[in-house]
Amino acid sequence: SAVPRGLALSLALSLALPSVALENGLALTPPMGWLSWERFRCNVDCRTDPRNCISERLFLEMADRLAEDGWKDLGYKYINIDDCWSAKHRDAAGRLVADPERFPSGIKALADYVHSRGLKLGIYADLGTHTCGGYPGTTLDRVKQDAQTFAEWGVDMLKLDGCYSSAEEQAEGYPAMAKALNATGRPIVYSCSWPAYQGGLPPKVNYTILAEVCNLWRNYGDIQDSWDSVLSILDWFFANQDVLQPAAGPGHWNDPDMLIIGNFGLSYEQSRSQMALWTVMAAPLLMSTDLRSISPSAKEILQNRLMIQINQDPLGIQGRQIVKEKSHIEVYLRPLSRAASALVFFSRRTDMPFLYTTSLAKLHFPEDTVYEVQDVYSGKIISGLKTGDNFSVVINPSGVVMWYLCPSALPAQPWHIGREQVPGEGFHPVLL
Repeated sequence: SAVPRGLALSLALSLALPSVALENGLALTPPMGWLSWERFRCNVDCRTDPRNCISERLFLEMADRLAEDGWKDLGYKYINIDDCWSAKHRDAAGRLVADPERFPSGIKALADYVHSRGLKLGIYADLGTHTCGGYPGTTLDRVKQDAQTFAEWGVDMLKLDGCYSSAEEQAEGYPAMAKALNATGRPIVYSCSWPAYQGGLPPKVNYTILAEVCNLWRNYGDIQDSWDSVLSILDWFFANQDVLQPAAGPGHWNDPDMLIIGNFGLSYEQSRSQMALWTVMAAPLLMSTDLRSISPSAKEILQNRLMIQINQDPLGIQGRQIVKEKSHIEVYLRPLSRAASALVFFSRRTDMPFLYTTSLAKLHFPEDTVYEVQDVYSGKIISGLKTGDNFSVVINPSGVVMWYLCPSALPAQPWHIGREQVPGEGFHPVLL
């Protein structure tokens, strides 16, 4: 039977239009796992520091921790190698090889072990003459060869950095690597540093193209083990949320960099804040900490089930800052599937706990709706909260209160159907 003309036209158009995301079907929710860089950097001194150097031992031990300590079951699946894993020179055939002293079994054996534990292995390369740490880079003529090598090793994710390359080389090389990875036939999640090297913003960065090339991308500078670093990332992301927020979605994510919870620079409250704010940003949850010695309190933050459920919400909408008060309280909102929402009340104060009073109506939630609210950290439930009801939360200095809200009675007009109708959408931060 003939296809109706309107349908035929729309089919033709849909075939002609570029896809809106990298066509590898991967990272439909933000990737979760562990990455070596922030905590272990480029420590290659295995003679004096065998426990903490970049070596197969480190990754085998972290894989064991992910598999045995409850991480894997919560979705933390990736064990990601960062810079400084390779030998200083390629082999006779021009292939990348792991440092033979630090990775005597080679990367394929490491990948096999990681897979045997129900996990996935990530690796690092750099689109340039050298990696940032001075190891062999992936120049344009090596892109296909390196993609093939990683696929043969059984790699599941590639982070492609951008040291020692020009803007022109990056514009050619990042899409070329996406093609090369797809051509291997192995599903490899592709993490790009491309926008970070171009300042993260239009016109230099085209987020439409980026979403067609990469599964996730670093937009901004590296995180350091400090609260100042977390705040600088947060400030940049939300100052530019009108550009960044629409760019994210299933298969293509903004990456504000690693979780540093469990290290040395964040207090307990600040650790809870990073976790909540990264979750609202729909950020990849890539921990960079020593899982062999992590404290119970840091582990509890990182293993919060409701938090992870919110982060992994299938709609994949990145949240926004919707209120910025003169009192240094900020409110962030992320729309979720099934008409639910996540709210984060964040205090930048440094004096004492602050009693913050507002209502869902003031936060532009739909009228005449009743919500059941769960506090993500305490687990406490508030039933029957109406949009117009005033409520108060006590927020500790540099801390958060995070809520998960589900409508228990929907309004006559369900606002959650269209993406443009979610609460707080199109609503710019105001100083009250």
